[in-house]
Amino acid sequence: MTQAVLPQRKSDHIRINLEQDVASRITTGLERVRFAHQALPELDMQSIDLSTTVFGKRLRAPLLMSCMTGGTEEALAINRNLAAAAQQAGVAMGLGSMRAAVAHPELAYTFQVRDVAPDVLLFANIGAVQLNYGFTIDQCRQAMDIVGADALVLHLNPLQEALQPEGDVNWAGLLSKIERVARTLPVVAKEVGWGISRRAAADLASAGVIGIDVAGAGGTSWSQVEMHRAKTDIQRRVAEAFVDWGIPTADSIRFVREAAPGLPIIASGGLKNGVDGAKCLALGASLFGLARPFLKPATVSAEHVLDEVTILLGQLRAVMLCAGAQTVQDLGRVELLES
Repeated sequence: MTQAVLPQRKSDHIRINLEQDVASRITTGLERVRFAHQALPELDMQSIDLSTTVFGKRLRAPLLMSCMTGGTEEALAINRNLAAAAQQAGVAMGLGSMRAAVAHPELAYTFQVRDVAPDVLLFANIGAVQLNYGFTIDQCRQAMDIVGADALVLHLNPLQEALQPEGDVNWAGLLSKIERVARTLPVVAKEVGWGISRRAAADLASAGVIGIDVAGAGGTSWSQVEMHRAKTDIQRRVAEAFVDWGIPTADSIRFVREAAPGLPIIASGGLKNGVDGAKCLALGASLFGLARPFLKPATVSAEHVLDEVTILLGQLRAVMLCAGAQTVQDLGRVELLES
């Protein structure tokens, strides 16, 4: 792929997510999960502890600003606003796909945020399929080193690649390559919005990943993003058929928990608020992640992003009070009503 095409695609992705309706037509499944309300929780809300330790790093709250962007000037401003807010709030952050930074070092600065976020749990990010197109373990390590990341996200997006005219569609034999990387570097496997199945979870766990981000269906549908990018009517009509594709987030959390017990789970994909995040934690996730709610605020300022974080964590804290959970770990033991 040429130097010009990749940044243009990233710019297209930002613009389409901000301007178009690209929501999945299926739900996250979290609407089927409710907490048993505790009218007498016997807790002081001010003493509720949101802190947690994930991948060896202490966070003040179990929140991840999920992987979004990089590689353009607009992405630089977004990433730095996200990072500054993550640092202030004590939450985790993921960077967008960093292939551009490795292939074109002059773009690396658009991902570099450690100067404003020295303490956050930070994830570098590479498309897993690139391992089938010559991307090496050394380049994976380089992606981490460029940004000072704590771990590497290898994202899995076969449907998105299948719908891109310039997509990389050879997924054969990829698991063994993921395993070679995971035996060398700390790797988190992540979908991009269609969820992780039991089979995929078991395979990834056996490959040695340190965690799985389910990124289930119910939020942004990248098939619809690619539909809006389509240059021909044929491409558009192929993409539009997948608006209701994928494993709902709630189901994917359960699948991973069953197939890879004990492996840390990051829950993302269509979460709208801290109540959804609390449901994911109650279902067995260690962190919950959102991207879209932070994107527009991040085009304005770190303060606007921090406002969104404050709202989310306020909602989470209220859930914990009314569910009778003193700590994040207690959320995994509260009574749930599921339909």
